[in-house]
Amino acid sequence: MNPFDPIAHARSVNRRAFLTQSAYGLGGLAFAMLQDKLLGATTASHRPEGWHGALQEANFPIKARRVIFLCMAGGPSQLETFDWKPELKKLDGQAFPESFTKGQQLAQLQNAVLKARGSVTTFNKHGQAGIEISDLFPNMAGVADELCVIRSMQTEQINHDTAHAFMNTGSIIKGRPSMGSWLLYGLGAETQELPGFIVLMSAGKTGLQPVSARQWSSGVLPSRFQGIQFQSRGDAVHYIGNPDGVCQSTQRQVIEEIERMNGFLAEEQHDPEITTRIAQYELAFKMQSSVPELMDFKSEPKEMLDLYGVKKPGDGSFASNCLLARRLAERGVRMIQLYHRAWDHHGDLANGMKMGAQDVDQATAALIKDLKQRGMLDDTLILWGGEFGRTPMGQGTGRDHHILGFSVCMAGGGIKPGMTYGATDELGYRAAENVVSVHDLHATMLALLGIDHRRLSTKFQGLDVRLTNIAGNIVKPIMA
Repeated sequence: MNPFDPIAHARSVNRRAFLTQSAYGLGGLAFAMLQDKLLGATTASHRPEGWHGALQEANFPIKARRVIFLCMAGGPSQLETFDWKPELKKLDGQAFPESFTKGQQLAQLQNAVLKARGSVTTFNKHGQAGIEISDLFPNMAGVADELCVIRSMQTEQINHDTAHAFMNTGSIIKGRPSMGSWLLYGLGAETQELPGFIVLMSAGKTGLQPVSARQWSSGVLPSRFQGIQFQSRGDAVHYIGNPDGVCQSTQRQVIEEIERMNGFLAEEQHDPEITTRIAQYELAFKMQSSVPELMDFKSEPKEMLDLYGVKKPGDGSFASNCLLARRLAERGVRMIQLYHRAWDHHGDLANGMKMGAQDVDQATAALIKDLKQRGMLDDTLILWGGEFGRTPMGQGTGRDHHILGFSVCMAGGGIKPGMTYGATDELGYRAAENVVSVHDLHATMLALLGIDHRRLSTKFQGLDVRLTNIAGNIVKPIMA
């Protein structure tokens, strides 16, 4: 445009052009401020080594550097895992007391005749603290002195998808970031060769609960913070290799040219998603060498494969995924989620729990042992549990969904080992002592990673969005 052309100048400052250019300018200013927080602040001398996220310094002492969340999708029964109820066993087959259930929300048992169902397995005490653990989990019982069992969990959502969303994001509103995305946003990742948030999936023989990709979404955060699902069988990441006839140097030239062109677009539009695109092209190029090395289990000795119960590396099993989770943790991945779809037992509870336990018991215990002998358990937080629990009332040959009292267990990463926390009532219906909400669990997890949950937030539509919403208390008694 000729700067001395009055007609062209008038066109350039009309209302529509002014609003468009102003929007770009304001968006650019906001993005520049965000980039300053995400990138520029990483050079601050008081930042802990390995931090490259929005937080400039730790709010609390850092006890964990990474999280491995073993997600038992479908809701495993606490009454066949970690919460032994002898009084319920005595009441087996009899009418469940109405005083417990009157006016309470149930899933599929609403308006049904409620009968007590005692545990289909036996329990024994393990470890120095005498933690009662189901005999279905002998290997996890063998590491009881590393476990902290929370028996007083409660959640707000009684259906699977929304309960998963609540456990992962602290909300049922679509578009809220998952816990892994919050960790990446706040802390960044300690690897530049792999995604900082990786999800793996495995399936059992029964209780195959579906899991949607929104459970690892970045929501209102830029999409570079979302989780990346690795395939458990075959190629971990599809289409990561070069086409036939394209060498590494040629691919490098292509990536650099794409980055250059996207850079021009970013300068013009100031869109965070363009920056994400640039970063993802670069990451994909690096993953061409890092992923094959990650997935090559040849360096793992036979005794390590046997420890986890891996029959064939990369076979899609929970055992194989647990070994892969350790390899990811070693390489600096911040958040690793392993979903095992085997726990939706509305029927055939006895058989379903037995097979589900056989899938995960050995590998879970092996992961804890393996991390400990490598000196990594101290700064790796392991969380084992589902989106909710199961009713102490029977549903045919199974149990219905239950939100008022269930169990999870934790290990490593600043958790006090060899203990139980909280309790349900004598029939296992409701958390009655030291109740822990999902928001409390999230607040505690963040605290162990050095984050004050009240100070990790992002603006969206004028509101401060955070993982714990406006709730959440740190459960200090379980912290070492």
